[in-house]
Amino acid sequence: MAEENKNFNETANETAEENNAAVEDTEREIPAEEIMKEADEADAEAAAEKKAEEKQTSEDESKENASGQEAEKESQAKEKRFFKKKEKKDKKDEKIEELTDRLTRQLAEFDNYRKRTEKEKASMYVIGAKDIVEKILPIVDNFERGLATVEHPEDDPFADGMNKVYKQLTKTLEDMGVTVIEAVGKEFDPNLHNAVMHVEDENVGENIVVEEFQKGYKYKDIVVRHSMVKVAN
Repeated sequence: MAEENKNFNETANETAEENNAAVEDTEREIPAEEIMKEADEADAEAAAEKKAEEKQTSEDESKENASGQEAEKESQAKEKRFFKKKEKKDKKDEKIEELTDRLTRQLAEFDNYRKRTEKEKASMYVIGAKDIVEKILPIVDNFERGLATVEHPEDDPFADGMNKVYKQLTKTLEDMGVTVIEAVGKEFDPNLHNAVMHVEDENVGENIVVEEFQKGYKYKDIVVRHSMVKVAN
């Protein structure tokens, strides 16, 4: 009995010692607040390191941008100096271009003046020739009227001579470019014909010249005298 009590007491003492050791281990555990504090400090340190890295990166980028801007400024300065030199050289070129342009304009104006003068001279020549032809035409008319009264001019030496002079005169006019305007049987053209009489004729078409009273003439493309005609219908 005494031995059982002894064993019981020893067991109780061992249990008490284990409980005390467990309490001491519990007391040695780190509180949760301290753990959170340490975690916050670690996060703050990591954030500070990240911020420092970002700052360093930003500074590097700023340096690179500054370096790039300086390089660009230097390039622009070189370009300005280049164009400035070029502008100094271009003053002579501009003067040459100005003189060349002025000379080209003067040559063009002179060429236009020459062409205009030649055209005016040609026009004056045509006008003068037209006036001369217009004054000769009544003479031609008189030759034709006189020869029309002779039935056989070849049998009369005088009439034959007049006929030869008439042919020579008309040949000369023809060589000058004078032509007779066709009238009889042609459609009336107010640019070529001068209608002095109208007649009704069922056998002839409308606005057809049926008779010519006086011949019309052209000098080249200019009408010297209109044909005096009778128009049907």
